[in-house]
This record gives sequence, C-alpha cells and structure tokens, in this order.
Amino acid sequence: MKAFPFYKQPDQMDCGPTCLRMVAKHYGKTFSLQKLREICGINREGVSLLGISEAAEKIGFRTTGIKLSLQQLAEIDLPVILHWNQNHFVILYKVKNSQYHIADPAKGLITYAESEFLKHWLSTHNNGHSEGIVLTLSPTPDFYSQEGDKADGLDFSYLLKYLYRYKQLIVQLFAGLAVGSLLQLILPFLTQSIVDIGINTRNLNFIYIILIAQSMLFIGRMSVDFIRSWILLHISTRINISILTDFLIKLMKLPISFFDTKMTGDIMQRMNDQKRIETFLTGSTLSVVFSMFNLVIFAVVLAYYNINIFIIFAVSTVLYSLWVIAFLKKRRTLDFKRFDISSKNQTAIVQLIGGMQEIKLNNCEQQKRWEWERIQAGLFRFNVKSLALGQYQQAGTFFINEGKNILITFLVAKSVIDGQLTLGAMMAVQYIIGQLNSPIEQMLGFVQQLQDAKISLERLNEIREMDDEEPLDKTFVNELPSDKSITLQNISFTYLGAGNEPVLSQINLHIPQGKTTAIVGMSGSGKTTILKLLLRFYEPQKGDIKVGNGYLSQISFRYWRGLCGVVMQDGFIFSDSISKNIAVGDEYPDMAKLKDAIHAANISEFIESLPLGLNTKIGAEGNGISQGQRQRILIARAVYKNPEYIFFDEATNALDSNNEKVIMENLEKFFKGKTVVVVAHRLSTVKHADNIVVLDKGIIIEQGTHKELTSAKGEYYQLVKNQLELGN
Repeated sequence: MKAFPFYKQPDQMDCGPTCLRMVAKHYGKTFSLQKLREICGINREGVSLLGISEAAEKIGFRTTGIKLSLQQLAEIDLPVILHWNQNHFVILYKVKNSQYHIADPAKGLITYAESEFLKHWLSTHNNGHSEGIVLTLSPTPDFYSQEGDKADGLDFSYLLKYLYRYKQLIVQLFAGLAVGSLLQLILPFLTQSIVDIGINTRNLNFIYIILIAQSMLFIGRMSVDFIRSWILLHISTRINISILTDFLIKLMKLPISFFDTKMTGDIMQRMNDQKRIETFLTGSTLSVVFSMFNLVIFAVVLAYYNINIFIIFAVSTVLYSLWVIAFLKKRRTLDFKRFDISSKNQTAIVQLIGGMQEIKLNNCEQQKRWEWERIQAGLFRFNVKSLALGQYQQAGTFFINEGKNILITFLVAKSVIDGQLTLGAMMAVQYIIGQLNSPIEQMLGFVQQLQDAKISLERLNEIREMDDEEPLDKTFVNELPSDKSITLQNISFTYLGAGNEPVLSQINLHIPQGKTTAIVGMSGSGKTTILKLLLRFYEPQKGDIKVGNGYLSQISFRYWRGLCGVVMQDGFIFSDSISKNIAVGDEYPDMAKLKDAIHAANISEFIESLPLGLNTKIGAEGNGISQGQRQRILIARAVYKNPEYIFFDEATNALDSNNEKVIMENLEKFFKGKTVVVVAHRLSTVKHADNIVVLDKGIIIEQGTHKELTSAKGEYYQLVKNQLELGN
C-alpha cells in the first residue's frame, strides 16, 4: 500500500487546513496551505469542523460531519478527519488488527492501540454509548476537474542569489581555503621526513630546518584563517541583514488582515528562521566546499600510503553517514515541535510583560505564572527528547569512529613491524586520518543544517507565497476624482470563521465630501467594521465602496492611507519621543505642524510639564502615560498628517468632559473642508455631525441630524435618553 501523504502544520492553528491538504493529496490533488487557510476561514482561534467542511466542499469533496461510536467508525470509508482531544484535528487513514493509523499534522504518522485511540477521540456519551466526532470526505467529479496548485515556492537557487552579491569576497574566501588546504597537505610529509630522515640519520640540523618550515606553515595557516574569519563575518552579517530586511519588506506588503490570524510568537519565530538560513549559507555551504577539497586531497594521499587502510576508512565513513542520516526524520519532527513550543513561549513572555498591569489588577499572577511554567515543562520535555536523540546518535557515531581509529592504528602498527611502512609513514597516516575525520563530521553537520535550512525555507515560503496587498500585476490609481464623496453600495461583511454571523448586511450609505458623518449604535453593531472597510483593512465580501465615480478597490492602498488621518480604539504608541510619536511619517518633524497638532489635541500643558518636553520618551520602554494622554497623542498624530479624510473610532472616550469640549472645539475648525467619519457613543461627540447614522446588528435603521433623530423618537432617541439618565 502506498504511504499516506503527510504534511506538517507550520503554525499552532493550522491543523484543520493541513488535514484537508493531506486528504486532497491522498486523492491526487495538491493545494497550497495558504489557499486552504483562506477558504477555511481560519482566525487566531484556528478553524472549526464546519470551516473544514465548507472548505472541503469548495474544492470538490462531499462531506458529512457526524458523531459515531467505534463500531460505526469501522463501517465508513477512510480517510476521515477526526476531532482529537477536543482541540485538534487529525486524519484516520487505516485500521488494521485493532491498530489505528493516524496522520497527526502536529506529530507525524502514528499508530495507536484501540484503548489509546479511544482516549484521544471519544468526546461525548449518548445513551450509554461513547461517541467521537468525524468528518467524512469523498471526492466528487468537481474535485478531479480542478487543476490544484503548483509548488512554485522558494528553493535554494533563490537563496544562493544572496551569496552571488558577494562573489568577489567569496572568491577570496575560496582562495584562502585552497591555500590553507595546501599548507595542511605538506604537514604529513614533513612529519614523515623528521622521523625517517632526521631521527634515523641523527641529523639535528635537518630536524631544525623541518621544524622551522612547520612553524612558518603554522603561521601562514593561522594568518589565512584570521583573514578568512573576517571575510566570513563580513559576508554573514551582510547576508543576515539582507534576508531579514527582505522578510520585513514582504511582511509589510501583506494585507492588514494577515496579522489578525497570526500569533506574535509565530512571526517572531519565522524571523529566527532567517538566522538559520544565513548560518547555512555562510557557514555550512562555504565550509563544506573546504571540507570536500580536503577530503579528496587527503583521501588520495591516504590511498597512496596504503590502499587497505583507505578501504577501511571509506567503509566506516559510509556506516557513519548512514547512521546520522537515519536520525534526520526524527530531527525534522522535533524541529517542528521546537518551533511550536518556542512560538508559544515567546507569545507567553510578550503577554506576561505587556499585560502585567492587568495581571496584577485581576490578581491572576499565579495562574499566569502556572501557564508559563506549563510551557516551560513542555520545553523541558522537548529538550529531554532532543538530548536523548543526540545521545543515541552520538553513541553510534562514536562507536563507529573510534572502532575505525583503533583498527587503523593496529593495521599501521602491524605494517611498521612487518616492514611495510616506516615509522614516519605511520605518523603521517595517523595525521591524515585525523584530517579526514574533520571533513566527514563537517559534511554530516552540513546535511543536518541543510535539513534545518529546508524546514526554515518551507516556513519562509508560506510568507513569500502570500499575495501582496498591492500585487505587481495589478494597476492602482494614485489620484482621486474631483468628487471625493464616499458611497457604500450593498455592503455585506462577515469576519473569518465558519458559522460567523454577518457583521454588516446590505449597507447603503453616502458620506458627502467636506461633511462630518457620525456612526452610532450598540456594541457589536458593526460601527468599527465600517471604518476598517473604509481604511481597507479588509475588502467587502459583497457590494462596492466608491469614491466619486471610481471604486476604492482601484486606488493604491498606500496612496489612500496617505490621505487618511486615523484614531483607532487600539492605536499604537511607539517606544520613542513624543515628537516622533506624533510625526510618525517624518524623519525630521515639521515644528509648525507639530505645534498646531499639539494645540488641537490640547496636550501642550502635559508636554510642558515634562523635563525633556517633546523629546520625552514614552511607550513600552519610556514614560507611562494615561489613557487620556494616549488618546490625545493619537489625535495629534492624525491632525499633524493634515489629511483629506479623517476617521475617528471612539477617539475621545477616555477624555474628561473639559478636555473633550476643548478638543472638539479645536477639531471643528480643523474639520472644515475635510470629509470626517466619527464612530462614538458619546452624544457630545456626534450631536454636531451633518449626518448621524444609527446601526443595529449590522443594519442601518436610522439616519439624519441630531434634531431630526431626536424628534423621531426612534433608536437614536433611546440612546440619547439612556445617556442623559446616566448623567453623561
């Protein structure tokens, strides 16, 4: 039977799409993980069984999600996707002799005994029967009519382009390696001549000459190694920066929606992967050429001295290599496990440090510390497995290597006694064997680092294969029409995740140029989602957004956002000076614009009270600031930009009434001639708007001026009434 195809899940939440990818491959079609992620509706919580089912049907499978007992499971066609441990998905692809063969995207192809299988799979008890959740999949003609995806990701030829940029330095490096190898090659002959000529003829002057020659060779080799190390440092640093920079450039070209589905730790671990690729390129790849050169040269010399010893060395080297290669598959599995645990560890540390205020306020220090300790326990178990694997591998290689050395020592000693070799030749052979051991170890180390680099390259491919926010093959407009009004036509939107309710349904809204439009409604009504669609965080699933007579989707993302001033509820404060936080887009802030922005945000008094004023560092690594000060800095940032469109999402909800009154008065002057969209709960923020839109469960139920809506005594009137009753 053909082995079941296996893919490893690259991230913590990818088990569902990876299972679907394996099933599709089993039936002969290749789909990229990214495509399956998109149609599964994956988010930070992963994907549901409903999401996998819907995605499977989109690529041509007929699916059924059911609860089955073990007896019923034996009657259905395999493979099927199982809900595993109530938080994971795996594939059951074969049952034989009460052995259950599982493709676990987190661990590999595993066989379970019946009792252990049931412990992982069973989730509910119904009328005395234990049941587990199963998703059956059978391909339809539509599945076979699809082409599937081409595997056109990055390969090592792409990475070698980084080396090509430094070809002159690499030529110098290889020249140094060649000189070093030749100098090493002379040493065994000098050693032999000392013993066979100098000692046998008792010629001390000859020995002096040879020792002087050896000293000069040693100095020469050491000088070449020093120069080679400096060149290697220069190349590796440049390449590491280049790879990381290219990764960040790609990351910054991705849509904002990408960062909604990726854990911080996953992205940080991918940045660590770049270092492994750089180490492989500049360390292993270059060193292995040197090792190969040494291996060939010294192997020829060894064969010249004694062909039998050469054969023994060659056979032991083959055994040594096979032993190391036998562990590569297990190393690969452990590497994915390391990535997963390290990702969770980094995410946990970021949360612990960033959320320390909330942790202490909610007295959950112990629980959060226990969570971190559980991750450390998992990391310890992984390190134990990794150490055990290394020890098994080391024990075998040590046995083969030392056994070979003992056997060769016996043979050369016997050859000297039998008169087949001179004592000097024996010492030369031992030196050559020592020189040959190092290239073999380096070659096998290269194989392991090659595997690490390939794994890192696979994870890098995931990012590289994603479509840019602005693909090169698509033309975008870098200008606005004369009519700059915004119109939403029949807009509907649902967040990723199967079974999610639509956040917006059939929204029709006109936002006139130069006017202020306010959007109000209960929490979860879709107010912020409209703002995010206007800012192109996401694209509408149905309907169109128009700017004048053109479509927003045809305008360049970068150009459009350059025209927009934004204050979001979760706006970010950088660990930098106040001036740099306000003028985030300028290397050198415009002091006149900065002064106007500070005045509009009514933050002058706070800045003047600081010893360093505008140069005071704030943010994560600087002075702590209140939520109100944070909001005022974000407002100042939007004003400094002097945009044509302004989008405020609860921009003043953390301000006291006095500050809010002053800021709103200042902003009224700033808003003149600009198109403004304000999302707010507070009546004081929206009552002067030219048009107030009332949302309820993703539907516009009212719109008009403050006076018109209060007179109508509808939903807006109730919102105002509730605020007044609360004393706001």
